[in-house]
Amino acid sequence: MDLHLKDKTVVVTGASRGIGLAIARAFAEEGAYVVAGARTPGPGLAGLAESHGLVPVAGDLAAADGVDRLVETAVERFGGIDVLVNNVGILHPRLNGFLSVTDEDWLTTFNANFMSAVRACRSALPSLVASHGAIVTISSVNAFLPDPGIIDYTASKAALTNFSKALSKEVGPQGVRVNTVAPGPVSTDMWVGEGGLADQVASALGVDHDTAVDEIIAGAGGFATGRFTRPEEVADLVLMLASDRAGNITGADFTIDGGLIKTL
Repeated sequence: MDLHLKDKTVVVTGASRGIGLAIARAFAEEGAYVVAGARTPGPGLAGLAESHGLVPVAGDLAAADGVDRLVETAVERFGGIDVLVNNVGILHPRLNGFLSVTDEDWLTTFNANFMSAVRACRSALPSLVASHGAIVTISSVNAFLPDPGIIDYTASKAALTNFSKALSKEVGPQGVRVNTVAPGPVSTDMWVGEGGLADQVASALGVDHDTAVDEIIAGAGGFATGRFTRPEEVADLVLMLASDRAGNITGADFTIDGGLIKTL
C-alpha cells in the first residue's frame, strides 16, 4: 500500500534509539524528508543521514530552545512540516513508593514526557496548519493503566493523551489531525537494554535480568501474544496514522500492547 509519504517533511523527536529511531527509519524508507531530534543523535541517525538524507539535529528537547531549533531546521531546510511525531520520554521505576518521588522528580518527568510535546506542537503548528498536516504522539498504555511503581510516568502520560485529544478538537477544523499511540512494553533499551527498567528491577529485587523481565510481564498482567512489542511495529502504526490513508482519523488513541489490556 502506498502511504503517500514520499517527499513529505517529517519531524521526529527523541529519535536516537528505540521507538524514535524505528519511526525515523520507517519514514525515511518511505521517501520522506526526515528531521530527527535527539540530545545525542548517535550512530543510528548518522547511518540514516548517509543512506537516506535524514537530517539529525542535536539538542535538549526537554527545553524550549531545543524544540524550536528542531522545528526551525525543518522549515528552513524543506519549507514546512507535514508530520510531527512526539516521542521524547523518560521512565524511572519508583520502587520505594510514592513518598520517595520528589518535586524535582515530578517536574523532570512532566517536563520530558508532557511539556516537550506541548512545546513541539506549539512550535510546529503554524506550519502544520499550512500543510494540513498530522501530529502523532507516543503516549502509553499507562495513561489509562495506572502503576504505582512508575507513578509520575503514568500521570504524565495521562496528561499527554488528554492534551492530544483536546488539541485535536481545536485544530481539526484547520485541517490538522492529532492522534496518539499507546504502546505497552516495547523491546527497547528503556525496558530491556543495559541499565533499563528490567535491570533496575533486577537490582532492586536481587534477581537476574530475565527473571526481572518475567516479573514485569507478570506484574502487568501478561501479554496475550507472549512477547514485547517490537519498535518497528509501533513505527508501522505511526506511519499509517500520519498518512492521508487515515485522513478522517483524529482525536483517537491506538493501543499496541500484545493484548496486555484485558478490558474493553
